Amino acid sequence: MDATDSAEDGGGEPEEDEGSKDAASGTAPLPGNSDDFGVKRMVRSRYNYGKMVSYANKYWKHPNSAYRTYGTDCTNFISQAMRAGGWVPHGAIAPRTNNRFWFYGSSTLITSYTWAAAENWYWFAKKHSQRTKILDNVWKMAKADVLQADWGRDNTIDHTMIVTKKYRGTPYLTYHTSNTHDKSLKKLLSDHPRAWWYAHRT
Repeated sequence: MDATDSAEDGGGEPEEDEGSKDAASGTAPLPGNSDDFGVKRMVRSRYNYGKMVSYANKYWKHPNSAYRTYGTDCTNFISQAMRAGGWVPHGAIAPRTNNRFWFYGSSTLITSYTWAAAENWYWFAKKHSQRTKILDNVWKMAKADVLQADWGRDNTIDHTMIVTKKYRGTPYLTYHTSNTHDKSLKKLLSDHPRAWWYAHRT
């Protein structure tokens, strides 16, 4: 089974009620050549998607020793990749329980919930910072986009992954816990047919 985040892994209840999430992304295959969907205009972006992907490809198996690892390390790993690609920490000394902030510190007690817990990361990335938007279909994902999963459809996101390859219209995902490189979206959907998926355009 893939990762399931918990409070012990760096997250927990935020300071405020966040309301409702966006609708989950659809999973129906796209017509025609889906390589035409989800192309990013990298030249205009504030972020370096190539660096995000390179980071994930480099550290998927052996974690970067500059960061600590968590029992469930998937979102910690994705936060590192986003930072490598240009996401600037926000908050630093702000309350770690507030989903408006995203920062890494020398101990868990001075690291935001949003850094290492999937549910909290969603709210920072999509709602508060608007650094991502939810795609209406998972097959539209491009390199460096992020896919999150709610395995049990209980409205709590459990797992976070990054797209490191797209081949013949199929995104391939890389993640920690368990450490996995270039797993096809098709296989993920097959392995977890009941999950809700949230595909983030980064």
